[in-house]
Amino acid sequence: MAGAGVSSDVRGFRFRKLEKPEEFRQVVEVYRAIWGEGEIPTTLQRALQDNGGLVLGAFADIHLAGFAISLLGWDGTTLYQYSHTTAVRPEYQNHHLGFRLKAFQRDEVLKLGLSEIRWTFDPLQSRNARLNVRLLGGIPDRYHIHYYGQMPDPLNLGIESDRLRLRWELASPRVEERLAGKVPTADEDLDRWTRSAAIVETEVGEKGLRIPSAVAEPSGTPAHLEIPFDLAALREHEPSALRTWRHAVRDGFRAAFDVGYRVDDFVVITANHERRSFYLLAPAPKETSAGATGGAPSV
Repeated sequence: MAGAGVSSDVRGFRFRKLEKPEEFRQVVEVYRAIWGEGEIPTTLQRALQDNGGLVLGAFADIHLAGFAISLLGWDGTTLYQYSHTTAVRPEYQNHHLGFRLKAFQRDEVLKLGLSEIRWTFDPLQSRNARLNVRLLGGIPDRYHIHYYGQMPDPLNLGIESDRLRLRWELASPRVEERLAGKVPTADEDLDRWTRSAAIVETEVGEKGLRIPSAVAEPSGTPAHLEIPFDLAALREHEPSALRTWRHAVRDGFRAAFDVGYRVDDFVVITANHERRSFYLLAPAPKETSAGATGGAPSV
């Protein structure tokens, strides 16, 4: 139901569709402020806005603080919106604008009569995983290897551009609960993590950062798959470990999806005074483990 999202005016920000050429040009400015180069052409934005896609903005006064761009998608059976880019200016990234833009995007997609949004994200990015899986209630269901080819900009690490595909079923009870802030408690998260088996085993390296040491295939019980808690620290202090993490997480997800596991949640655990990030996985129900959940990885 659309009412579970955000209103058009929330805590000093206004959310609405972009309309004017100068607003589309602001999208280019926000894009470059984050990625340093490249753009989403204003002509393409206009075409999307008028032909089934959505170009949405969060405005602070007349200034564009963030945007979300999506287009119509079709997989042969289902019509959905594919969310291509969601971005927030660095100076506004502590205002929960990513969450609020996605909630507004959900409202607008529901108005179009569609029930699902899909997008991809880097599985190593803990902050994005927390937003997409934990807070929004989306379900990653497919692993793409080197999806965009080489991407040299700093945010994409200069390593293989692996991505998880996520499906956001907009009217599902899970999504309604997560948007309303109903998430497991820290104690419940710790209990689920403790009772699950490691897919990616890690150890603390010489510089005090965790590095993968082994990958195991899950078997019959809940499992967890670790990713770096602080990717920026890893990039700065132990960049040679980035490729190790990429390949370990890739192997872990492919092994889990191959045997019918699905992502259940994403948690940040504090154990022995250390904060660590994990995807929680569980065997998918037998009636949906082969196709309906998209369990098979894409390569």
